Amino acid sequence: MSDLLGITLSARYRLEERIGAGGMSTVYRAVDETLQRSVAVKVMNREVADDSDQLERFRREARAVAQLSHPNVVGVIDAGEDSGHPYIVFEFIEGETLKQRVRRLGRLPIPEAVAYAIEIARALGAAHDHLIVHRDVKPQNVLIDLEGTAKVTDFGIARSLEEEGLTDDGRVLGTTDYVSPEQALGQSVTGQSDLYSLGVVLYEMLTGELPFSAETQVGVAMKHVREELPDVRSKRPEASAALAAIVDTATAKRVEDRYADDQELIADLEALLALEAQRAGSVTGEATIVMNSLPRRTRRRVPLAIRHRGTVGLAGIVMLLALIGIGIWLGSRAHSGADLPGKGGQAKLVVLCRRCATAYNPDGIGGTEQNNNQARLAIDGKPNTSWPTQTYYTGQLGKAGVGIYVAHTRGTSASAIVIDTVTPGFEATIYGSNQQPSATNFAGSGWQRLSTSQRVVSGREIRLTGGGRKYSYFLTWITKLPHGGDYAAVNEIKLYR
Repeated sequence: MSDLLGITLSARYRLEERIGAGGMSTVYRAVDETLQRSVAVKVMNREVADDSDQLERFRREARAVAQLSHPNVVGVIDAGEDSGHPYIVFEFIEGETLKQRVRRLGRLPIPEAVAYAIEIARALGAAHDHLIVHRDVKPQNVLIDLEGTAKVTDFGIARSLEEEGLTDDGRVLGTTDYVSPEQALGQSVTGQSDLYSLGVVLYEMLTGELPFSAETQVGVAMKHVREELPDVRSKRPEASAALAAIVDTATAKRVEDRYADDQELIADLEALLALEAQRAGSVTGEATIVMNSLPRRTRRRVPLAIRHRGTVGLAGIVMLLALIGIGIWLGSRAHSGADLPGKGGQAKLVVLCRRCATAYNPDGIGGTEQNNNQARLAIDGKPNTSWPTQTYYTGQLGKAGVGIYVAHTRGTSASAIVIDTVTPGFEATIYGSNQQPSATNFAGSGWQRLSTSQRVVSGREIRLTGGGRKYSYFLTWITKLPHGGDYAAVNEIKLYR
């Protein structure tokens, strides 16, 4: 498609250099003549543009990525069609792909590899929050900008879990070097399939090579189905047992043996990054940036390696490992009992899916996202993790409220809610709704008040007055911060019926 060089699409995007090509599309560096900036323009190849399925898949990519606004996702700026040339405009990332980086450097420093894995997992988490599965996670689809930040791109075969059709079960899409066993077999895929592929990418970053090779792509795919990945320590002896365990868990053959979601993987990677920094005595580059981006409470919890340069003594490492072990033990015990304390076993715990929590800030004041990427920490069964609001340095919200809601796919009645928190004393009211909550309109979201305003004390039951009615969404609406505090944290939300 070199004939497109020099043309201007939609009287705005002048194509100046071809920077990538595939069977479906060609990517150009272009100049946005309206805003006078460089952009990347993906143009669908003419030979496939007449295929209605391929055209819809191309448009689906634009729709999928347009839903995502995340620092580790290459963002969509515009999309359109000009003279039979469908195109998508992305932000232009100057740098190299992760694949190019591995080829150039070989094995990456362990903290750097872990840092990139965290950023990729965060990007995938943003997609999974929107029920979008990437389905082609590989280092070729990760761009490293000049500052060293990883950004995931090419959602060309992404699938929404709410849609059917173009990528139905039975079709194997994606690069077989990184393909999950279920995808290789043409079975249904979920976010855990992306995490498998990320585990393979992490293996490659650590060892400088792919785990499997064969004479054909099908042969490689079948090895992903039948063979365990080699122990990463056989190729990288200095890798810790904890790091090897993360790779093994991410790439488990059975989905139920894998990380349940990206937040579980991220939590392990973040803790590991701190340990690797302690082992090394210091870190540089992207590992430093990622550690500085950890949630504030995580920085407080794992922190010596994150907040201070230099080496921590053996006692510090032992203490940190003990804290992590206690956290894992507590997490395994959380929700193990299904009864509401003090109710004689009559009230039963409502089981929520692990990613069905969303930060809620319809006023948009104080940060529209309100740490939504951490919302699932409020229902992950781990009392030492939490979803925090944004920080309000005046100690006042300055608006009606901010909150977090949990979802139940089939709807459920609830008689009580218990909130665990490390910031007791904030005031909250519980609401229920059967409408998809509007991100900008509290009144238009159908919220029904289920409790009076409560001063939240960790572990204390809040009775709900729903009259046995089923709701699909339950909102903890925070109206006042704890006395002397500048934020509120929700460690666990437990619904009982």
